[in-house]
Amino acid sequence: MTETLLSAAILRRNTGRPPVWMMRQAGRYHSHYQSLKRYNDFISLCKNPELAAETALGPVHDFNFDAAILFSDLLFPLEAMGTGLRYDPGPKLDFHVRTLADVEKLKGGAEHAGFMQFQADAMKLTRARLRGDKGLIGFVGGPFTLYVYAAAGSHEAAQAAVPGLTNGVYQAFNARLLDLLAANMALQSRAGAECVALFDTAAGEIDAAIYGKHVVPVLADLLARFRRLDANTPVIYYSRGTGPAYWDQLQDLPFQCLGIDWRHDIAAVLARYGDRWSIQGNVDPEWLHLPLDELEPRLREYFGRLHALPAEQRRGWICGLGHGILQRTPEANVRRFVSLQREIFG
Repeated sequence: MTETLLSAAILRRNTGRPPVWMMRQAGRYHSHYQSLKRYNDFISLCKNPELAAETALGPVHDFNFDAAILFSDLLFPLEAMGTGLRYDPGPKLDFHVRTLADVEKLKGGAEHAGFMQFQADAMKLTRARLRGDKGLIGFVGGPFTLYVYAAAGSHEAAQAAVPGLTNGVYQAFNARLLDLLAANMALQSRAGAECVALFDTAAGEIDAAIYGKHVVPVLADLLARFRRLDANTPVIYYSRGTGPAYWDQLQDLPFQCLGIDWRHDIAAVLARYGDRWSIQGNVDPEWLHLPLDELEPRLREYFGRLHALPAEQRRGWICGLGHGILQRTPEANVRRFVSLQREIFG
């Protein structure tokens, strides 16, 4: 397979233009998504492989992103475990996992990853229609984030899930989750994912000490299980709302790319961590709500600072937002982001 800008950057050897992709680049802001959603509900867009591939490809064809991302949802492993899952309009489970008796209702083990075969089928169809120079990214939710959703229903409610970290519920939940989640990651990589992202959007809802004690060892366990199934596919780890006090505890984990949000100076992060990981991020998603004549100077300054760095420091930079594209983001702003990035970095 031809090395793409994405794979070169993840391996910190990109000598060309930095690749650009955005979390939630296929979503409600985009007219292509809206046209598909007019006749199909969200579950159908995810679980019908043809529709999932069409949804994922739309923004790549429209905005010329350097990678497509599996169109899916991070909560499907919970459905595979038996929690039920519906969207009304946000995600709703049939029950929450708050006691050991609740955990006993859950199924676990790698064999249940087959429930996500629709993801593998969507990846294959997406890859078949994707230009060879474009990357393809798979993803799953981080174990802590999946636990928070299972226990409390959303990452914003993470504090309601914290008691489970010390009363045995979190540990019992992970005992059922980790082989399934590692197998889900391998399912995607075998289907053509150039890399697999772990999105830990709830991680910043707890402090760094709790994160180090309860989240990092589970991440290490998951990655070790994945590496037994797939020794080579790179892993991106993104944790929203975190910073150096969290990231310093990840140094020994076998992932290749650290995603950072908009709260941190990108050049400083590259200088401090660029010898260990490639770095993905991190324009503030709110910027893309600005009028174009206000957005463009901010982007020029941001891209200009990165362009002025020594090329060696930029070899592992993956350009994007500090989180996903927000609803009601003007398409013209996304288009200008990508075209300006291409103009400045050539």
